[in-house]
Amino acid sequence: MLGAIHALIASALPSAEVKRNLAKPERVPPGGLVIVRDGDPGEPEVTLSPLTYIYAHRIPIEIAAYETSSETRERVLDDMLAAIGAAVASNRTLGGLCDFVEAEAPATEDIETAGARAVRWADAVIVAVYGTTDPLN
Repeated sequence: MLGAIHALIASALPSAEVKRNLAKPERVPPGGLVIVRDGDPGEPEVTLSPLTYIYAHRIPIEIAAYETSSETRERVLDDMLAAIGAAVASNRTLGGLCDFVEAEAPATEDIETAGARAVRWADAVIVAVYGTTDPLN
């Protein structure tokens, strides 16, 4: 399922680099950067007949952008977030892997480093609700 989230975001942002569990980078590539973290599925609800573990898995994503020659970093980040939101809304079940997927509102901030361009970061969460008979699979 995490691979499907990664693929969904990568297809929504073809010019950005989309990585999984990357340490905080020293630079942001020109098209932007998205880091998909594995997150924590949390404690499941359990039904017994048939045995099913139901998770609401919170998957953190970090999105980074800086200004281009024609757009501010806020606008670039807004466009990236809108593309991710549209991709999630168009595939709420990840092709049948989940019961429901939704994105939560992001928190944003500017990150400045001496001698480098200011980068606009957003921390958001994608919540995937799914049931499984095997919590390890």
